[in-house]
Amino acid sequence: MTTEPTHDEAHGGALGSRLNWLRAAVLGANDGIVSTAGLVVGVAGATGARSTLLTAGLAGLLAGSMSMAAGEYVSVSTQRDSEKAALALEKRELTEQPEAELEELTELLEERGLSRDVAREAAQQLTERDALRAHARVELGIDPDDLANPWHAAWASFLAFTVGALLPLLAIVLPPAAWRLPVTVLSVLAALVVTGWVSARLGAARPGRAVLRNVGGGALAMGVTYAAGALLGAAGV
Repeated sequence: MTTEPTHDEAHGGALGSRLNWLRAAVLGANDGIVSTAGLVVGVAGATGARSTLLTAGLAGLLAGSMSMAAGEYVSVSTQRDSEKAALALEKRELTEQPEAELEELTELLEERGLSRDVAREAAQQLTERDALRAHARVELGIDPDDLANPWHAAWASFLAFTVGALLPLLAIVLPPAAWRLPVTVLSVLAALVVTGWVSARLGAARPGRAVLRNVGGGALAMGVTYAAGALLGAAGV
């Protein structure tokens, strides 16, 4: 007995959208790691009090995650408004100038490699089936059924940043005082290796340079903030 082959692989926009979400999540977690690590390491340079480190870390986590969520909400809301405005304009043009829009769709399909006759026939069939959806996808690159959702983006950024920020926060408050700094630095650098590698692979880039940049930036941030904290602590500020 033979079975028909299945092919459930995601294609086109669905795959691209999924990769964009994954990349945004990785970068959000990376931001949470670096910014919170820089904050708690800087405070650790000035004081070893666990309560102070916990307060500073939690404040940084909440401020950073809320800032990321708010920024992403505003950004994606603007994108969604632009997409809806473009669809409204296209709908009006299809009503007022149907022949001109049919010719435009034909030319767009020709630009994608179809012959004139085939492009015309395809444009006519697409227009008869759903003119607005055809123009949205071919002309505008928009899927009317999958407009950007600002709430999804905001929650994703909030959660990604929070997950990343928890690592340095826990690393600085859980170990004994003598081990706090080395445990935090090593765990943060290890996490940055992972996020750098994953972000590079998702972007189809070589991971070596991405990892080095990621680790180097994180190490620099922790070094600068620790030095500033140590100087302020020594000055009694």
